Amino acid sequence: MLKKILFLLLPIFSFSQNVVLSDYSKVSILTCGTAPVSYAMYGHTGIRITDFTQQLDVVFNYGAFDFSTPNFMLKFVKGDLQYFVTSDNYYDFEYNYKLDGRSIVAQELNLTSQQKQQLFNELNSSLTSDERFYTYKFIDKNCTTMVVDKINKILGSEVLKQPKSEQTYREILYPYMSDFYMKLGIQIIFGTKVDQPATRLFLPLELEKVLETATSNGKKIAQPTKVLNEQTISAPISYVNSIYSLLAAIIILILLNKKGIKITYFIFAGVLGLFFSLVGLYSLHEEILWNYNILLFNPLLLVFAFYYWKNNTSKIILFGQICIAFTLIYLAYIVNKVQLLIVLPIVGLHLFWLIKIVISEKKR
Repeated sequence: MLKKILFLLLPIFSFSQNVVLSDYSKVSILTCGTAPVSYAMYGHTGIRITDFTQQLDVVFNYGAFDFSTPNFMLKFVKGDLQYFVTSDNYYDFEYNYKLDGRSIVAQELNLTSQQKQQLFNELNSSLTSDERFYTYKFIDKNCTTMVVDKINKILGSEVLKQPKSEQTYREILYPYMSDFYMKLGIQIIFGTKVDQPATRLFLPLELEKVLETATSNGKKIAQPTKVLNEQTISAPISYVNSIYSLLAAIIILILLNKKGIKITYFIFAGVLGLFFSLVGLYSLHEEILWNYNILLFNPLLLVFAFYYWKNNTSKIILFGQICIAFTLIYLAYIVNKVQLLIVLPIVGLHLFWLIKIVISEKKR
């Protein structure tokens, strides 16, 4: 949802609060398309205000951040990195998205002159006030939610909101992830929050859909969608970056049947589980807390790997059975979740190796 640009290199346009928008002014929600890279996977939302009588054509963006922030990566992982709002001339904004091959569509809002002026004043004021900075939250506070909140405030009620359904945040997010291994990694990192029913309108393309039908006082709040820039980038088809390569790798590992490979695998899985166990002590990202994937990537696999290396039969059987039980509980828990098929190969490898090792030790 973030436009990955060094925003500090761009000018920040701030306009005098004395600027009065004319009757010809327009306010549009811009929705920028996705691309098969991490920072563009979910699209982007901006607010465009146009008034050619004032020579004004500016886009306000939420979701910018400063790469030169001290301890940038640690702050990003922890979840207290400060994001901020910027403004840019529309044609510069459009040029950057054209370079990325990403689409831009506009939905002009049916606001009164007073509402347009109020929105413009608030957005402009936010560029130079404490409101400019905010702590980014993947679901609760991002480039889309900030726009939604601004528009709802101007309209005087929660007109823009997530449609009521049984869909979870994970189910809404899942189709946007076109990169297989990125999708797999995200499914493993996410915790229970994303499995809650979606109540927050938080994605750019979901906002675009809502704007097509949303009404206020019996009237549509947005005019029909207008395409400003066609999308030119599509996700390349790759068998390497797909479930087929994962299955092939698993089959090769099984056929090699090397004890050292198994030990290495269980150590990696255990370390990953240890990370899931400890990350809550550091990170403020609610989306990765209470991660039930710890049942699959269990820290006890480190103990199991140790005893497997030491050829301690009784301990191998004990901890092997414990890890098998946790893996089966995990499988039962996710059987009706959208990510089942993508993690199933890993679950299968877990169970195959653990059961085979335990049975083999029992026969000794």
